[in-house]
Amino acid sequence: MATETNSSLHKGIPTIKDAFVLIVKTEWNANIVDALETGCTHILRKNNIGYKIISVPGAIEIPFAIQQHSNCTVNVPDAYIALGTVIRGDTPHFDYVCQYVTEGILQLNMSINKPIIFGVLTVNNETQAMERIGGKHGHKGEEAAITAIKMIDLNRKIQSQQF
Repeated sequence: MATETNSSLHKGIPTIKDAFVLIVKTEWNANIVDALETGCTHILRKNNIGYKIISVPGAIEIPFAIQQHSNCTVNVPDAYIALGTVIRGDTPHFDYVCQYVTEGILQLNMSINKPIIFGVLTVNNETQAMERIGGKHGHKGEEAAITAIKMIDLNRKIQSQQF
């Protein structure tokens, strides 16, 4: 169950240099996803993190885009952020989409040497989504960016054997 905003996440954001993030966002529920993107990019800019954004048609396509991009040798990101919103409807489609995108991102996190941040809202209605883009549940786009920064820092420490 979601809780009130995670204010402790905003504490202790490390300063990292020369970092680059690729944001993969969906075209569905654009008003909500665009708000996630705005919060995400605000935090990245505030922390001097470079980024690029690519769009995919829907949430199921996010893992494919990340996996394909991970094979590129140019503009290799330090982390990926997946942004999307899946809102429950009248059919089981919601359950399948949520399961596929979640499992896809999990599999990528286990196979790609870069963190992939799950910034996909899976909500019952638009009100719940609005509560997560600056409402009582904080801003999940900002939280995704903060998580990316912290995971880039952790991954760099692990890779350089500082742990």
